[in-house]
Amino acid sequence: MPLQPFPAPLFQKPVHVHPIEHHRHVSQPSHSHIHSQSVTHAHHRINSETKPNPLMAGSSSFFQDARLPQQRAVEGVAFPAVLVPSFRGGPGGLGGLEEFLAAVRSERASRVEPLARAAGAVLLRGFPVRTAAEFDRAVEAFGYEELPYVGGAAPRSNVVGRVFTANESPPDQKIPFHHEMAQVPTFPSKLFFFCEVEPKSGGETPIVLSHYVYKRMKDRFPEFVEKLEKDGLIYTRVLGEGDDPSSPIGRGWHSTFLTKDKAVAEERALKLGMKLEWTGDGVKTVMGPIPAVKWDEARGRKIWFNSMVAAYTGWKDARNDPVKAVTFGDGSPLPADVIGECGKILEEECVAIPWQQGDILLIDNWAVLHSRRSFEPPRRVLASLCK
Repeated sequence: MPLQPFPAPLFQKPVHVHPIEHHRHVSQPSHSHIHSQSVTHAHHRINSETKPNPLMAGSSSFFQDARLPQQRAVEGVAFPAVLVPSFRGGPGGLGGLEEFLAAVRSERASRVEPLARAAGAVLLRGFPVRTAAEFDRAVEAFGYEELPYVGGAAPRSNVVGRVFTANESPPDQKIPFHHEMAQVPTFPSKLFFFCEVEPKSGGETPIVLSHYVYKRMKDRFPEFVEKLEKDGLIYTRVLGEGDDPSSPIGRGWHSTFLTKDKAVAEERALKLGMKLEWTGDGVKTVMGPIPAVKWDEARGRKIWFNSMVAAYTGWKDARNDPVKAVTFGDGSPLPADVIGECGKILEEECVAIPWQQGDILLIDNWAVLHSRRSFEPPRRVLASLCK
């Protein structure tokens, strides 16, 4: 049974923000009580009777909760959480960039992180961040250690500091759901997306709660999930030397391993547990068997931590056959019908919020899968990965 949407939208654009009372609708349950076994009974509509409180009277927080029409209710928690400027932090730019950065530093642990733990993702909207350099400063203000992008498949370019472009594949191509770098053992625990230029149309970054996907797949295909948990997955990809921006997996081995030296590439691949087979004009990488289902220790639940659907349906270019890109850990092929049904479940459970310029989306990579819809340019969404 899919998650339920909020009953009514309360705001669309930052200038028309209607915040809700601090923590009145968005509760923060103890994560020890969130279990996949009870998840089918957990979703419900959140009470919409509380009146908006635009001025957040009596609050000294720079942030306040708000609603979007696309949000869904999960055990009384809004998914994703949305934070907008409080009266102290706006609206209308009463709080500048330096105040925002200071607020991130001072309220990260008390305000933002509890929401991220409870909801899995937090959208910050309406704050004075407009450029890649300002986004870089915002990420730094959160204080998370940067994760070097080693072993990932997506073609990306460094923009400034710890900020990269998001997947640079063509705009008419959809990027399927995945956990960031799920195909390698070293992956980010958190990732940020930032909308520098909002798309003319489309281009959302849909997100979905991983434990819901696991629960629905376990209920629908118990034997498949049992084998998946037992054998894991093997990911296979053929890389050229340089990046191919026409492919969603077009990252060449030079940028994948951050070197042009084959010996160094082999050393870095070995640290990832990856096997390399050199070809005439590139290299074949074999990763795995690697777990496809993980245990989220912080929340006490199993998660659908893999790039199975993304690899099987999207790892296709001149060098790669998606059917061969991912198999069970014993080398046997994945059933196409089950992959197709998993893709449907991901779409049914996802939330897709249209980007607005200045949006910052914080994703807990242990809790949430993400994707990208096709779009009409222009669109510029940047990313930053954190350990």
